[in-house]
Amino acid sequence: MIKIYTDGASRGNPGPGGFGAVMIAGALRKEISEGFKLTTNNRMELLSVIVALETLKKEGTAVTIYSDSKYVVDSVELKWVFGWEKKNFKDKKNPDLWKRFLKIYRKHSVKFVWVKGHSSNVENNRCDELAVEAALGGDLKVDHGYEESI
Repeated sequence: MIKIYTDGASRGNPGPGGFGAVMIAGALRKEISEGFKLTTNNRMELLSVIVALETLKKEGTAVTIYSDSKYVVDSVELKWVFGWEKKNFKDKKNPDLWKRFLKIYRKHSVKFVWVKGHSSNVENNRCDELAVEAALGGDLKVDHGYEESI
């Protein structure tokens, strides 16, 4: 079982943004983060989950994702995203990321747990630090999916 904690942040919405993820498997720990010049908070929340799942090397891995994003957690756990997919994400935001998410999500056994943001969850707070640091970093990438949609 792998535990993945995720968070996203943007300085303005839209604005510079970043994501952070902490992956824990037994005694192993990996932190990942990345920053973007222009994006939204919801995109970073979702991208943190995608990139963490894409990091896994073995298909069929049992994963629990802890996120403070109701947008991400509810979209999956309440099965909204599967209805959006059937309608080809018509009138939905971030279809590029949702399609990418579903592709990697289906390769693993994933469960989501919502955690209260900016509270006593040490790992979620670390993800927030990683996301903010990435958003403020000097090597910001282009979020093509966002910039091409505006």
